[in-house]
Amino acid sequence: MKVLKVLLFASVVLISGCSKGSDFEQLFLNKTMRFDYFHTGTASEEHFSFDQIVNDGIWAGSTTQLIDNLKLGKYYFEIIDKASSKVIYSRGYASIYGEWETTREAKENWGVYHESVRFPWPKNDAVLVIKKRNDEYGFSEVWRKEIALEHWRTNQADPTTSLKTKDLYVSGDPKNKVDIVVLSEGYTANEMEKFHKDAQAFADALLSTAPFADRKDDINIRLVEVPSPQSGLAHPHQDIYRRSALSVSYGAFDSERYALGFDNKTIRNAAANVPYEYTAIIMNDSIYGGGGIYNLYITAAADNAFDKYLYVHEFGHHFADLADEYYTSSTAYEMGSEIKEPWELNVTTHTEKDKIKWGDLIADDMPLPTPWGKEAFDEHSIETQKERTKLRAAKTPENVMNKFFLDQKAWEEDYLSKIEYAGKTGLYEGAQYHQHGIYRSAPNCIMFTRADHFCPACQRAINLVIDQYVK
Repeated sequence: MKVLKVLLFASVVLISGCSKGSDFEQLFLNKTMRFDYFHTGTASEEHFSFDQIVNDGIWAGSTTQLIDNLKLGKYYFEIIDKASSKVIYSRGYASIYGEWETTREAKENWGVYHESVRFPWPKNDAVLVIKKRNDEYGFSEVWRKEIALEHWRTNQADPTTSLKTKDLYVSGDPKNKVDIVVLSEGYTANEMEKFHKDAQAFADALLSTAPFADRKDDINIRLVEVPSPQSGLAHPHQDIYRRSALSVSYGAFDSERYALGFDNKTIRNAAANVPYEYTAIIMNDSIYGGGGIYNLYITAAADNAFDKYLYVHEFGHHFADLADEYYTSSTAYEMGSEIKEPWELNVTTHTEKDKIKWGDLIADDMPLPTPWGKEAFDEHSIETQKERTKLRAAKTPENVMNKFFLDQKAWEEDYLSKIEYAGKTGLYEGAQYHQHGIYRSAPNCIMFTRADHFCPACQRAINLVIDQYVK
């Protein structure tokens, strides 16, 4: 795959994806079409089937940036005007199914997941085309479905606003802003005051972290109260079970601290109470855990020692498809042994400066790859992971686990602050679950450890995504 040049030619890419506001008015209504479908398959095959089309509220996205030239994510969809055969809207995304098919369970069993794609409501009949990453990391078509505006399963009724909402930080018109919705999960009706505080803590953590801090006037954040019948969430690995409003649970794909919600329709209906593009599900729980999927949602526990880290780290996955930069922790899904140039903008396999996605940010005298004392770091990390596995198996109390994580964080920050090229942009080996062959842009980053900042490559990726909504 050719290296993505969007980072070096960001302004050119974004300009090329522009459509005039008048084009939007000719093509679309000022409301959001949500196309729901079922995604079914195994590790070796997949199928799609149409469910319904609903009105998801006013259109909150850009009316000029209609074509997604960043092309991040495992999947990519296009909306094609049926009469002219022209692509009038596109976006990249990822899905729970995309992770499911890489799990061990998918090798032997079928899975079915409910999914949605959202786009401005076409004025005329259109065609949805879903594409998937191929072996060359380009996109190949996997499903095509006509969008008939008069179909009996197309519901144009406005969504009802039955849930209570509140503005946390609103800087302007949704059409010119990044719009984030914060949903409550595991909060009873009597715990909504706590949810408001936790949602505000999420907003504060995000808006105090660069580059979101520098772009806060391009961002709106609103909350939606979704009362749960019971307080807290389910923890199957600890024999703790709860019924919660959005059906989010720890233990996704048999990974103890990975939290996902599989009731897509309920989550989408709740989010539609406000204008939104991105979704944060705040969990009323003290056990460290969460998850983040590009253009779907994040989950994050509110009451643990690393809540702010969880909010921002998981949002990095969800917002800009940032890859994890760590490589010693276990994951719920299986990574192939073959290493190809990743599509994510914060990791690379290339070692030549002119091919590195952030190469223009690297000083000419910086050695590539950049030495960073990797051997000693890896030795410590491996021992740490062994101890962590033992603690988990023993169902260690969360306060003990928090101390363990805090000690690990302190050691990592101290070690990485003393290496020769500390704080310098370069090419540091070890990223995306691979100890060798994949590189990151800085010694430390919130996508690498529990640090409090994004590396230069991550910051630029985030800025490029923000630009898709405000320019």
